This record gives sequence, structure tokens and C-alpha cells, in this order.
Amino acid sequence: MVERRRILAALAGLGAAALLAPWAAPAQAGSAAEAGAMAPALPDALRDLGTGWRPWGSGEMRWFGLRLYNAVLWVAGDSLGDDTAYALQLTYQRDIAKSRLVGATLDELKRLGEQDEARLARWQTVLEQVFPDVRQGDQITGAHLPGSGARFYLNGRLTGAVADERFARAFFAIWLSPQTREPALRQALLKRAGG
Repeated sequence: MVERRRILAALAGLGAAALLAPWAAPAQAGSAAEAGAMAPALPDALRDLGTGWRPWGSGEMRWFGLRLYNAVLWVAGDSLGDDTAYALQLTYQRDIAKSRLVGATLDELKRLGEQDEARLARWQTVLEQVFPDVRQGDQITGAHLPGSGARFYLNGRLTGAVADERFARAFFAIWLSPQTREPALRQALLKRAGG
């Protein structure tokens, strides 16, 4: 009975760990090619960052059966490597408060190894500036630009740029690191569409 109440309470509030992160529950993941779907449209946010952007992989994040977001990994070029620009586009299927997005992100950054409290405090300030409250249908696109850091967009509009390469690597590791909480979504994102 206690476990049932805990689950119901978490569902009612969509607990912080589930709101942003692909680690909350089994993902419904697959590439666009596997799903037989047409390639997604290039996000407006990426048009200003150069040419050659291609969808790489995609998946859906669910938590206890509730759809949280659809994710698409975009790559600038024909390969994905340390010096390749890439972007993660999340299309939200629920309203989620900024405070929950920030909290879940910080929790995951800590879990993945960031322990410097001063750095985490700086990153919290950054996250509070670039993350909005999201509404169902909103798209947040985060672009990792090697050597420059990261840029974040809400529905194609720049919400902020972070000139911190360490932050950019740590942030995108939430989805792309082998230590992600959701390896099925990671696998789907990293599986090249049509490949």
C-alpha cells in the first residue's frame, strides 16, 4: 500500500527525476528508419548554426506509461565524433516547470560524477537562465558546439548560450554517456537513421 501511494504521488507530481531525464523509465526508442517514419524537419534553431545537419537517431521517453518527450539527435555532417557539432531536440508531451527541469538536470549531473559544489552552483544559475517552463508541444533544442560550449532554444528562439565546454559535455552526457540511466534511449539516439 505504501508503494502504491508513492507511485501515485509520483505520477501526480511527475517527480523531478522523471521530468527531464531519460533515466526515469523504459524508453520507447527507435530510429526514424525503424519506425518507417519520414525524417523529422530540421529545427529552426539549427538553421542559423550552419549547414549539413542530419537527423541521427530518435526515441520516445515514457515514465510509467506517460509520454514525457520525443527526442531527436541531430548531427552536423556525416559522422558523430568528439569534434562534431550535434544537437538534441526534445519535444515535450507534458507541461513541466522550469524548477523541475533544473533540479532533475543537477541531480543527473551529480550522479554522472560532477561533485564540485561551486561549479554545480554556477551551472544551476546557467540552467535557470536557459530553461523555461515548458508546455505540451514545446521544443527545447540544445546544441553542443565543440570549442564553444552549448546553445539552448525554445521553439526556435535562443534562450541562452553557455561558453563552457565542460558544462556542454556533462549536460549532453545525461543522454549520450554509457552511464546514462536510460541505455535504450541512448542506443536509439546513437543509431544512425537508415544505418
